[in-house]
Amino acid sequence: MEPYSYQFILILGAIFAFLDAYGIGANDVANSFATSVGSRSLTLWQACTIAIFTEFGGAVLLGAETTDTIKNSIIKVDLFKGQPEILMLGFMCALVGSSFWVIMSSKWGFPVSTTHSIVGAICGIGLAQFGWDSLDKPTLTNIVISWFSSPGIAGVVAAIIYLVTKYTVMNHSNSLERGLIAIPFYFWFTLTLMLFYVILKAPKGIDISKAKNQTPDQIGLALGLTFGLGVFIAILTRVLLVPYFRRLLVDEEDLKWYHVFYTPFVPKQPKSTTLNQKLALGADHSGIYEDEKVTKDDTPPSKLQQAYEYVTRGLFMDVASAQSEHVKGVHEKAVKYENKTEYLYSFLQVCTAAFASFAHGSNDVANAAGPFSGIVRIYETGQLPGKSVPVPFWLLASMGLAIDAGLILYGFNIMRVLGNNITYHSPSRGFSMELGAALTVITASFLGLPVSTTHCITGATVGVGLCNGELRAINWRVVAWCLFSWIVTLPVAGGIAGGLFLLITRSPR
Repeated sequence: MEPYSYQFILILGAIFAFLDAYGIGANDVANSFATSVGSRSLTLWQACTIAIFTEFGGAVLLGAETTDTIKNSIIKVDLFKGQPEILMLGFMCALVGSSFWVIMSSKWGFPVSTTHSIVGAICGIGLAQFGWDSLDKPTLTNIVISWFSSPGIAGVVAAIIYLVTKYTVMNHSNSLERGLIAIPFYFWFTLTLMLFYVILKAPKGIDISKAKNQTPDQIGLALGLTFGLGVFIAILTRVLLVPYFRRLLVDEEDLKWYHVFYTPFVPKQPKSTTLNQKLALGADHSGIYEDEKVTKDDTPPSKLQQAYEYVTRGLFMDVASAQSEHVKGVHEKAVKYENKTEYLYSFLQVCTAAFASFAHGSNDVANAAGPFSGIVRIYETGQLPGKSVPVPFWLLASMGLAIDAGLILYGFNIMRVLGNNITYHSPSRGFSMELGAALTVITASFLGLPVSTTHCITGATVGVGLCNGELRAINWRVVAWCLFSWIVTLPVAGGIAGGLFLLITRSPR
């Protein structure tokens, strides 16, 4: 193959790589913030605003400078020896299959693994061109195991975290005082773990799960950074955040959010008249947006205005209030605790979601960037790429923007499922879910166990829901649909990619 041939494949590959990254934002990133939105720690637009910076920052600042040409080496690049243009076409078809399935899953509210989607699509190409023997069977076996191991382990870990919180803080008559004492420890533990998560998962971090990095200096640097920063944050929490919470929740002063940065120097404020409204977890705030959309006259909106409102319809949606009668019945089975104590965990929940999103942006951007980087490499050289290929800055930036666009414009569907439809959410529950999922991912990375962050947060949600001591506190219909979507991800994404590949390569000429 001559360099710079088949430009149309390059162009189509770019389009579908962007769509794949868009789907990652709508599905994978949305589940990172779903529990925060579902528990009302954040509104949907606040979650999107934070994610714009964390996802894009993670992709650009800590994204991989090189990435696997074929995700998880599910098939060998050498099989395409002498026919790089066929591999180039295969990558394009894989991006079509993966992007179509992830976007449609987002539309239907299925939280799927975007990694499994691109792996399934590549499997489809391998099967279509070389047959079953071309696939790496152990990798496929690990993926099947992860359908059950990821949610199971995360559910147990999240349940333990929540039960500790429940019986040491929430279940007591003086829960607010207990919470004020415990919150610095929670911040130290949570942020130390999140920092460690970023260092472990980020391709430019100190990945001490790899043998070459398991030296005393590297391990000491990683642990020193994480624990040192964790202790520093715990001290700041005790000096600034605890007094802020005490004045806001105990003394009920009318403090603003920015007062937290200099609480000891803020003079005594008048008593708040809106505190109870702010703390009402079950309040329906959807009317705020509806009022904003009321026009001053009866003039029908223009086509452009209608299009704008349709595209941004999910940005200000109150997904926590979007409940069917069945879901309302599920929520009624959950035990409710004092709103003031729950509020203590809102800050923690936002921190865990933001850190997980930052690490996600640095790591999973390769799902879309990998195949397209392979296309670019073949286009420029006319030869097969190596096992890994360089990822230019412009590609990381464009994939980061696509991920942000997917979350902002289409992430509300997944947030409605994981943040509302499976079980009742509150800040203490959502914090336990997110921390349990993150801890599972970190531990599994060291042990070499196959886990999916999407599966982990779903399992953690179910695990915490079961702590209500009532099976009917879980919406088992939605859980069944989630499991179904995980199982069909490989064959559907692979079938679309492989079918398209066969149609192009085997059609009469």
